[in-house]
Amino acid sequence: MERPEPAEVRMSQAIQPAHANPRGELSAGQLLKWIDATACLAAEKHAGISCVTASVDDIQFEETARVGQVITIKAKVTRAFSTSMEISIKVIVQDMLTGIEKLVSVAFSTFVAKPVGKEKIHLKPVTLLTEQDHVEHNLASERRKVRLHHEDTFKSLMKENSEFDDPICDEEEGMVSTRGTAVQSIELVLPPHANHHGNTFGGQIMAWMESLATISASRLCRAHPLLKSVDMFKFRGPSAVGDRLVFNAIVNNTFQTCVEVGVRVEAFDCQEWSKGQGRHINSAFLIYNAVNDKEEMVTFPRIKPISKDDFRRYRGAIARKRIRLGRKYVTSHKEEVPVCVQWDISNQVSLSNANVEALKNLAAKSGWEVTSAVEKVGGIQSMYNLLSITNESCHAAGGGSASTAAFKKIKIYTLEEHDLLSVWVEKHVERPAHLTYHLLSDFTKRPLWDPHFVSTYTVAVKSVLLPSVPPCPHYIRSEIICAGFLIRAIDSSSCTVSYFNQISASISPYFAGNLGGWSKSIEETAASCIKFIENATDGGLINTF
Repeated sequence: MERPEPAEVRMSQAIQPAHANPRGELSAGQLLKWIDATACLAAEKHAGISCVTASVDDIQFEETARVGQVITIKAKVTRAFSTSMEISIKVIVQDMLTGIEKLVSVAFSTFVAKPVGKEKIHLKPVTLLTEQDHVEHNLASERRKVRLHHEDTFKSLMKENSEFDDPICDEEEGMVSTRGTAVQSIELVLPPHANHHGNTFGGQIMAWMESLATISASRLCRAHPLLKSVDMFKFRGPSAVGDRLVFNAIVNNTFQTCVEVGVRVEAFDCQEWSKGQGRHINSAFLIYNAVNDKEEMVTFPRIKPISKDDFRRYRGAIARKRIRLGRKYVTSHKEEVPVCVQWDISNQVSLSNANVEALKNLAAKSGWEVTSAVEKVGGIQSMYNLLSITNESCHAAGGGSASTAAFKKIKIYTLEEHDLLSVWVEKHVERPAHLTYHLLSDFTKRPLWDPHFVSTYTVAVKSVLLPSVPPCPHYIRSEIICAGFLIRAIDSSSCTVSYFNQISASISPYFAGNLGGWSKSIEETAASCIKFIENATDGGLINTF
């Protein structure tokens, strides 16, 4: 293992049976305690004074660690603001017999420096030594903006959700209530639970919360829950030795093979305990997968909200999932993995056929979930395939304005498969399907409705390398993995246009803001496309089909 960087703090732990769950895997709660302690030491190394946890978010668990293996936690300050710092945490597991290392988790936490007396704090800037340091420093600012606007974004999405009927809340067989998943527990804070400041150790609170959330998830699936990610641990206030901490956990919603569990923590001192008036000190939302005894992934049952509070939590989980999708692509820097294939005239037919099949297979996959919708679209009668796709250069933001009426014809779906995210944008268009096909297949007209489009060369579904257009250091070339349009006729005068895109790292910024709820650029582009098609004159186009 390489030597640590000057500003980096490392903790290495041999996983003992006392650290493991019944499956012999490192308990997520124990790992959270180690993560919080390491991050705190990294923050204090930079600040030079005591620091406390403000929040821990964007925790992604990629691998599990088992008894006998060694965990190494690396933490360092990516950026310092006035009184707070963002800490980047990376967890590696090493098998001592093989020497193989795997990435277990990546997380980001925010720590606040505690002033001594009335002394004002202004943290020194982080020294940037490498190119990756500069990248993370810039991303830290973007992540901070997302955190600061999280509440406003969430409220906006909740308001948006309340303005239309939830398309995945329709009655169906097998839906279950979440009342049986409610769990409550209490802990008395003792001296071993305190940190070096005398308050309850944040990592210990997170471990207690994770333990209760696991119980809640297991009551729904009757299987082995595996913590996949944590939306956010937000510390609203401190607690101290002698406080009673009351934990309440319940399932909020399910999404195919994952489930969101919400946990709320209230603290009581002696007087508050006798009066029943506690302090809300922490909340978190944890996302689990589950496996059965055969190690097969379990599909969770759909949730049936009953009470007003059920609906609030149900819709809140949908909004948070949408924010997570967008936030996921500003939490870390991923290098583009080239997917282009060499094109020449001899493989044109085979590439075209393969590209069309890839697009049709993407559209036919199960698990698509609505992330933004206003109203449903009518029945489907037939389908046309658009066989020509273009290489696109997509950029964040931008886009013109569009009417509310146009927005009401648009739905956005997402599909998550391991590290791949795909987007499906569906539009209802008052024009015949074959005319729509002709308009969208003519890529010379694409700039008339797509403000993010820059035409370089036309290919089918994915990017290719052309000898006549070699790479140029002055331009960033975006990669298209799989993208295209499917056009379905509703009747003789209208159709549904569906745009699919399996998102690559280079175009993820274009989609991230929209999926996260702080941009409407996808809807604006889709509305512009609708307007372009519906305002186009026939001009003899129908006669060409």
